[in-house]
Amino acid sequence: MICAKRLTETGDKGETLGTKACLEKMAKFEDVCTTAQAPSALFASEGVDITPSKDRGVCKIVKRHGTEGERPMIGDKVYVHYTGKLLNGKKFDSSFDHKEPFVFNVGKGQVIKAWDIAVRSMQKGEVCLLMCLPEYAYGSVGSPPKIPPNSTLLFEVELLSFRGEELTEDGGILKRIKVKGEGYSNPNDGATVHVHLEGRCCGRLFDIRDTTFVVGESEDMGVPLGVDRAMEKMQKGECCLLYLKPKYGYGKEGKPELNIGPNAELLYEVALKDFQKAKECWEMDLSEKLEQAVLVKQKGTQYFKAGRYYQAIIQYQRIVTWLEMECGAVKEQQQATQALLLVAHLNLALCYLRLQEYSQTVESCNKVVELDSANEKALYRRGEARLLRNDFSLALVDFRQVLKVNPTNRAARCQIAVCQRKIREHHERDKKIYANMFQRFAEHDAKMNRLKRSKEDCEVLDQTCKAVKRPRRSQDGP
Repeated sequence: MICAKRLTETGDKGETLGTKACLEKMAKFEDVCTTAQAPSALFASEGVDITPSKDRGVCKIVKRHGTEGERPMIGDKVYVHYTGKLLNGKKFDSSFDHKEPFVFNVGKGQVIKAWDIAVRSMQKGEVCLLMCLPEYAYGSVGSPPKIPPNSTLLFEVELLSFRGEELTEDGGILKRIKVKGEGYSNPNDGATVHVHLEGRCCGRLFDIRDTTFVVGESEDMGVPLGVDRAMEKMQKGECCLLYLKPKYGYGKEGKPELNIGPNAELLYEVALKDFQKAKECWEMDLSEKLEQAVLVKQKGTQYFKAGRYYQAIIQYQRIVTWLEMECGAVKEQQQATQALLLVAHLNLALCYLRLQEYSQTVESCNKVVELDSANEKALYRRGEARLLRNDFSLALVDFRQVLKVNPTNRAARCQIAVCQRKIREHHERDKKIYANMFQRFAEHDAKMNRLKRSKEDCEVLDQTCKAVKRPRRSQDGP
């Protein structure tokens, strides 16, 4: 009932079941809702107005204080247990009935307005009562059939836990919004952004400044990759906290000049003051795309030579985005487009190979082979990636294909020998494993046969003993 789509993600087991204290409070919540007048009187005397406009649209009574510390910020994923009632005491929904917490991103309009306000005022573990006027709930429409139009609603809510929004699949960038931005427009790749930065490591402030950089090229200004990647999720005027894992900060090397050691996690507070969007792909004709692609390729090469592979990947991916769906009307443009795409995919493969991301290496090489089935570099790099992820047979096929294209390629010949040795070693290991396995099976069967025979022998002996056993003569017998 809280929103149109119920999320199914849950917290840990303890959070899922709720707390005994929360269940005890539920009994008091039942008492509060026994008459239509009781809740209104209670909130009028004890309720605190938590609406920004102070119109008493959402009033709150804290039944149990939470853990001192941070409160949820805009965009945070929160886990709550709740029960919702009408003023007459009739229950219309409860997470306990669903046997799991309710999960949503606060401040994103996924729930009624009252909840976006109330949950941001709570601390972890807090239990509170809420009274929400219709304009902060379901308004004049209601939510048939359970919630009539213009209904004031009562809730008991327990905040189980919360965490920031993950901007990457690997969880390397965690974002929490302190101040919401304006409008719905975001900087795109290549946009020029004007930001205020405050960087901390282990609580120590090491970077505070106003700076301007191009999205995708932030490290030219000494700004970590994680800040760069977050730009496309920000709006003008927004201020957020970014928690960066080493991969998105200063990596394995650290930043000695800033007294930041290897594999350090960083916290950046970022305020996006303004930005100018870059031209979108559809706004450029093919000639302009080709000109820009040449410049971007040069930029990517500079990053690659400096060992900044993630930044190089961003540049090469731009070329792919611009040109992958283009079919030039002029033969020269077609040739230039294909040449740049080949270089972009080849260089992406090499970057991924250096970063030990072998699946993406193979994917990039496949793109090249689609354009040029006899591309020596693509076949060789795909073979390397497959060899490193132990796909020896596939790697062998690739290196043999390299020799068909170029019989003088000594590196491919050496790799063929490596693949063949690895395949033999793999077969030998399999033989030993299966030999030992069969030997164990044979030993087990032999043991079971011995036990079976021993049991049969015992049964025969027992029967023999019974057969020869004489009845005991009674002393009183004849």
